Amino acid sequence: MSDKNETKIGRRGRAAVVVLGDIGRSPRMQYHALSLACQAGLEVDIVAYGGSEPHAALLQHQSIHLHRMTQWPSVPQSLPKILRPFMLVLKPLVQFLVLLYYLCFKIPAPDVFLVQNPPSVPTLVAVKWASCLRHSAFVVDWHNFGYTLLSLTLGRGSSFVTIYRWIEKHYGRMASGAFCVTKAMQHELDQNWGIKATVLYDQPPEFFRPASIEEKHELFCRISESLSQPFGIQDCISYGMSGTGESDPNSTLFTIHTGTNIIMKQNRPAIIVSSTSWTPDEDFSILLEAALMYDRRVAGLLNEDDVSDEEILWNEICNGKQFLYPRLLFIITGKGPEKDKYEQKIRKLKLKRVAFRTMWLTAEDYPLLLGSADLGVCLHTSSSGLDLPMKVVDMFGCGLPVCAVSYSCIEELVEINRTGLLFSSSSELADQLMMLFKGFPHECDALSSLREGVLAKASSAKWVTGWDENAKPLLSEVISQNFS
Repeated sequence: MSDKNETKIGRRGRAAVVVLGDIGRSPRMQYHALSLACQAGLEVDIVAYGGSEPHAALLQHQSIHLHRMTQWPSVPQSLPKILRPFMLVLKPLVQFLVLLYYLCFKIPAPDVFLVQNPPSVPTLVAVKWASCLRHSAFVVDWHNFGYTLLSLTLGRGSSFVTIYRWIEKHYGRMASGAFCVTKAMQHELDQNWGIKATVLYDQPPEFFRPASIEEKHELFCRISESLSQPFGIQDCISYGMSGTGESDPNSTLFTIHTGTNIIMKQNRPAIIVSSTSWTPDEDFSILLEAALMYDRRVAGLLNEDDVSDEEILWNEICNGKQFLYPRLLFIITGKGPEKDKYEQKIRKLKLKRVAFRTMWLTAEDYPLLLGSADLGVCLHTSSSGLDLPMKVVDMFGCGLPVCAVSYSCIEELVEINRTGLLFSSSSELADQLMMLFKGFPHECDALSSLREGVLAKASSAKWVTGWDENAKPLLSEVISQNFS
């Protein structure tokens, strides 16, 4: 994101971005910070937890200052159940005091606090108090509803969820202004919460784009070690890599460097990327079942029996043989609580043409992976049914078509048969994989058509433009009203 010589908004020329979470895993708030610095000409203080490294563009910007708070330690499983309600109260209390200290004493007074929601407790309370003490405007960026996320763990009938919802609504209504991510959420906030919010759709920043052939080759060289490590003893990917000499920098599983040219291999696997937080609102078993169905259906179409030796097939592929349906390599990125559980399930699958890899990529390599892949899969269902998955926005920015779980407002983002497909079951997803990858890599017309639709959409949808048109006017207005 390039700097622009914009007139500063506000008297102090300063904004604070508040995230009670890992800033490296909050891309939208990183983009807000970059826009506040580059498009509004402000000094920006980010108050957040550490953990994952944010994008280099943010770390290198001279007007952006990152203040990392100490993370609340995870509660040990051995803690007696009788003490857990006490910890539910103690944790937000300590977080509130630490956050209030940072907002009131550790950073200069800003013109505006821009806070991510959720989490709502104690974030909204602390930011509201700080905005009063420092005479600053207070704007909430609604990504979802915090109480719906809490209810996934505690249940909708929990008294903690009821209290949480009241705090979220009460303090949300006290904000000077609000953004939200969908029209459906805008309607819910207006009709049932009494909050007027401006829709600011997630859009990919400039560094989310299709990768060049050189970038693909370099990325595949960097991640080759991770790709060569199967969950079992051997699979269709690790066997293939052992036959191609992965120590050779001129050859990867997908590309070959000959002279001055880099070309994609004809019998390469198709790369399918899914980014997940490994949480209960993303049912990863749908993807596992669809992968198993694809594997069995292709074997059936090619008249292979269940007892045939997969190593014979893998050896034929290594020797250059192509099939009507390709191998599928699912690369799953992200961190979260259910990762180990699903990795154990992957180990138990017996697959011939499908392989899985889980990895965590740097902020610079993740866009390159999306820009090098053939399809994205999104399992996000939304606890509220009113938010949209940022991961799909990133995929679109990289020219990557998507198969996504269908829910109430997903069509605000995914245009069926133009930029992607929607599914409601593992069987539907398996059908889509069969249809999209038949004839891969050069005779898969349906996949090529979706990619063309995504590229056309990406060329007209930019975060910088949306922020200038929707976010900047609202921020200017609330700051002016605050000082009038």
